[in-house]
Amino acid sequence: MLLSSTPRGARLARLLATEQLRTWGLPLHPADLVVAELAANAATHGRVPGRDFRLTLHVVGDTLRVEVTDTRGDRLPQLGATGPDAESGRGLLLVETLADRWGTAEGPYPRKTVWAEVALPPAPKPARVCSGAVRGLSQETSG
Repeated sequence: MLLSSTPRGARLARLLATEQLRTWGLPLHPADLVVAELAANAATHGRVPGRDFRLTLHVVGDTLRVEVTDTRGDRLPQLGATGPDAESGRGLLLVETLADRWGTAEGPYPRKTVWAEVALPPAPKPARVCSGAVRGLSQETSG
């Protein structure tokens, strides 16, 4: 989906992503935080007035892939050394910690995509259905 490159667009990206994850029956954490950080970076560092950013979620096998595409291909994200008193600059460190893998991909000029992959927990096994039989005896009800 396309979202405005604004703080409001970044918040909306997180809300829409969590709703999609709920619809798919997937855990929200840590994907919600990964989406929030990548969207905030797109709205802050990838912003070009009048241009939107795109949020895409893919599930392939047991992996959720989050992609955020903006129109500042000339500004690639970098893990930076942030001082202990800095008020910002830790978003990619958070993504690095929460995601299993992340990186960037160049798109058609002037775009770039920052992506992160999060392993999903194994799907629960179906519950065993008990027929009520115990040691060869079954319960019968009369109607």
